Amino acid sequence: MEGTMLSRSCLGLLNLVSVDDYTGLGRVPRVVTGDVPELEMNAREKSGSDDGVWAVSRERRIVVANQLPIRAFREGKKWRFEWDKDSLVLQLKDGFPSDVEVVYVGSLKAEIEACEQEEVAQLLLEGFRCVPTFIPAEVHNKFYHGFCKHYLWPLFHYMLPMSPSQGARFDRAQWQAYVLANRIFADKVTEVINPDEDYVWVHDYHLMILPTLLRKRFHRVKLGFFLHNTFPSSEIYRTLPVREEILRAFLNCDLIGFHTFDYARHFLSCCSRMLGMDYESKRGYIGLDYYGRNVTVKILPAGIHMGLLETVLSLPQTASRVRELREQYEGRVLILGLDDMDLFKGISLKFLALGKLLEVDESLRGRVVLVQILNAARSRGKDIQDVKSESEAIAREINEKYGQPGYQPIVFVNGPVSTQEKAAYYAVSDCCVVNAVRDGMNLVPYEYTVCRQGTVALDKALGDQGEGEKPKQSVIIVSEFIGCSPSLSGAIRVNPWNIDEVAEAMNSAITMSEAEKHLRHEKHYKYISSHDVAYWARSFDQDLDRACREHYSKRYWGVGLGLGFRIVALDPTLRKLSVDHIASAYRGSHSRLILLDYDGTMMPQASINKTPSREVISVLNYLCSDPENMVFIVSGRDKDCLSKWFSPCEKLGLSAEHGYFTRWSKDSPWETCGLTTDFEWKMIAEPVMALYTEATDGSFIEHKESAMVWHHQEADPYFGSCQAKELLDHLESVLANEPVVVIRGQHIVEVKPQGLSKGKVVEDLISSMRSKGKSPDFLLCIGDDRSDEDMFESIARSVSNPVLPTISNMFACTVGLKPSMAKYYLEDSSEVIKLLEGLATASAPPSSVTSQELRGAL
Repeated sequence: MEGTMLSRSCLGLLNLVSVDDYTGLGRVPRVVTGDVPELEMNAREKSGSDDGVWAVSRERRIVVANQLPIRAFREGKKWRFEWDKDSLVLQLKDGFPSDVEVVYVGSLKAEIEACEQEEVAQLLLEGFRCVPTFIPAEVHNKFYHGFCKHYLWPLFHYMLPMSPSQGARFDRAQWQAYVLANRIFADKVTEVINPDEDYVWVHDYHLMILPTLLRKRFHRVKLGFFLHNTFPSSEIYRTLPVREEILRAFLNCDLIGFHTFDYARHFLSCCSRMLGMDYESKRGYIGLDYYGRNVTVKILPAGIHMGLLETVLSLPQTASRVRELREQYEGRVLILGLDDMDLFKGISLKFLALGKLLEVDESLRGRVVLVQILNAARSRGKDIQDVKSESEAIAREINEKYGQPGYQPIVFVNGPVSTQEKAAYYAVSDCCVVNAVRDGMNLVPYEYTVCRQGTVALDKALGDQGEGEKPKQSVIIVSEFIGCSPSLSGAIRVNPWNIDEVAEAMNSAITMSEAEKHLRHEKHYKYISSHDVAYWARSFDQDLDRACREHYSKRYWGVGLGLGFRIVALDPTLRKLSVDHIASAYRGSHSRLILLDYDGTMMPQASINKTPSREVISVLNYLCSDPENMVFIVSGRDKDCLSKWFSPCEKLGLSAEHGYFTRWSKDSPWETCGLTTDFEWKMIAEPVMALYTEATDGSFIEHKESAMVWHHQEADPYFGSCQAKELLDHLESVLANEPVVVIRGQHIVEVKPQGLSKGKVVEDLISSMRSKGKSPDFLLCIGDDRSDEDMFESIARSVSNPVLPTISNMFACTVGLKPSMAKYYLEDSSEVIKLLEGLATASAPPSSVTSQELRGAL
C-alpha cells in the first residue's frame, strides 16, 4: 500500500535511487506482427498501414485519454471496430509529423467480457495501435460516474456540494477507485512505452494523477497533459480533500496545457497558495520551478477538424437535408442550440430568454424558431433527470403560450444526431446560441461557423453559386463563461444568468444588418480555419519537445511516497555529505574554518521557538574547543539577537546581518564590514514600507542596524506577492541614487548596503585568517536558503581562481535536496547536527568523549 511506513534509513535509501541506475520495467516489443481479418476490422485500410508490422525507427507519440477513438460493434459472436472520426484525440494526429507513429491508450465504450479481453486487446493493438484499458465494471462505475462526473465535474464547474441534494460530496471509496483506474492506465502505458524516446500526451480530468504514476516509474518520461475541462479558482479548488495530490500530479508533467489564461491563472494561483510556488514568464513561456525541474504552462484553445466537416458538407445527402430544412423553416428566423444534456449547459436559461423575447416583441411570434439539439447525457443520475424535466417543462410552457397551428417556438431534436445531420442544421441556422453557465471549451461555435461558410460542392448542389450569391453570414451568441469566448471576438457575449441580456442579444442577432453579419462571420472563419485541431496539436507537440530538452543535463532523484512522489533535478556532481566522507579530511587538516547558517540549518525553519537547543550549544562548544577550528554562525539576524542566543559559546564567531557586523569570539568587539555607515536612506525607505504595511494585512517591517526588511509571510499569498513586486519597484525607484540594493527573497523585500552579502563574509574571513598566518586547509560551509548560495558561489570562485592559495579540503553543503551551487547536501537540520557531532569526535583520541556520549550528556 502507498501509505506503508518505512524506517528513516530505509526511506533514505529509497529516495536516493537515481534514475541513472533505474533499469525499467518489462515492455512489449516495439515490433509487433500479426494478420487481422479484414471482415472483422478493416484495420489496414483504416490505419493507413500496409502490414501489421510496427516500424522500429519511427518516432512515437502515446496519446492517453479516458476513451479510445474507436467505435465497437457486436456482430454475432465477434466484435468489429472502426475509428471514431469525431474523436478529438484521433483528429489531433494531423498535427504530428507524417513519420510519427501514434499509439492510443484508453477504454472502449463497449463492455468486453473477461474471456474476450486478451483477443480484443491483441486485435486493437495490431490493427489500430490502440491499447485498451479494461476497467472492472464496479471500479469504472465509482471512477467515472462517481468521482469524475458526480464529484469532480460539478466542483470544477463551481458547484459545491453544500448539501446532499446539491451534488455528491467527497467519497473516499470513489477516490480510491479513481486512483485504481489511473493505475490501470499507467500499467497499460508501461506495456508499450520506450521511456527514452516516446512522448506521452495525457488528456483531461479523468487522468489527473496519471502523471505521478508514470513519473514514478520512468523518471525522465517526456510527459504532457492537457486539461479540456475548466480549472476553478483557488477558493473552489482548495475544497478538494485530495487537492495537493492532484496539484502535484500536474507538476510531475513537463508541459501542462489549458484552453484559456483564466484556467492557467487559477492553476498558478493554487500552486502559489498551496505550495508556495512562484511562476516566471520567459520569452513568452510561463514556467514553474518544481524541485529543479522546469514545468511549462501552455495556453492554447483547441480547434476543430476542418477537413472532416468540409467532407461531410460536400456529400449529396447533406445538400438534400439542407434543402429539406430550408423548406421546413422557410420564412422563419432559425436559432440553433446544440448541447449535451448537462446541468451546466444553460438550456433552460436559453429557453427563458426566448420566452422573454417573444413576450416583449409580439412581431417575432410565429417568425422565430429555436431548434435545440440535445446530445445524450454523459453520466446518469437525478441531476440529469431534473435538468431534462425542467427544460421540457419550460419549453412546453412557451410553446403553449406562443405556439400557433404549424408553429412551435422551441423544437427539440433528441440525439444521438449524426455529424451530417448537425452540419445540415448548422448550415441553415441564422444564429447559434451557446449559453453554458460554465464550460471548458465548447467547439459548437467553431463548427457552426465552418458550416455557414459551406463548400463549393454544397453551394453548387444548392444552386447558391453565381452572380446572385450572397456573402457568407453568421451570428454567434456566446456565454462569457466558456473557453471559446475569448477567441470569438466577433460574437455577442452574454451573461447567461441575465435573461434580459440574452433576450436582447437574440433580438440584436435577428435585426443585425447583413453587412455586419458578414463581417463577424469573416472574422471568425479566418481565426477558426487557421487555428484548427492540427495547429493546436502541432503547437503542443513542439512545446513538449522543447520542454523536455534538458532531461539529460541533470541527475534525477525520486523522493516521496505514494502520490506525493516527485523528481528532484540536481547537478550531476551533487552528493550527500556523510561523516565518513568528510572525517578523514577533517582529521588530516590543521586550520579549519566552519561556517554555519542558523535558521533552516541549525534550527528547523518551521520552529516557532528559534532559541538554540542545548544540543546545538553543546556541539558548537565542542567544535570551538578544538584550537585548530574557527567556527562561525553566519546569519541575517541582528547582532543583539545572536549575542543573546549564543552567549554560552565563548569561542564562537558570529557574523550578523549578512556580514555587516562580525566578532571572532564573545570577548572580542563587533567589527563592521567597512561599507558605508550613512543610513539616511532609511528615512526614504521607511515611509514607503510603512505604506505597504498598512495596506497589506499580515505584513510587518523588521529594523536592523544595517538594513530594513519587509515581511509578508503571514499575508494572503497572492496579494502579498503582488505587493512585494510593487514595493520592490517602488523602492528601486526612490532609492536609485542611494548606495543600497533592494532584493526580493522568500516572503521578504530587503534594503541593504551595496556589496553586503554572505559571500563577502566568506572572502573576508579567509583573507583575515591568511593574514594571521593561519591559511585554512579545511573549509566546511552549510546553509539552506538563497542568501547562503552567495557563500557557495564565493567558494566556487575561489576554487577556480589560480591566484588565490588552494584550500585542499572544501565542502559546500546545502540543506534540503534541491538545486544549488553547493556540491553536497544534507536533508534537514537534524542531519546537520549529526554531522557536526561526528566531526566533533572525529579527531578526538580514543579516550575522549564519543558522539553518543556527547548526545547523552545533553
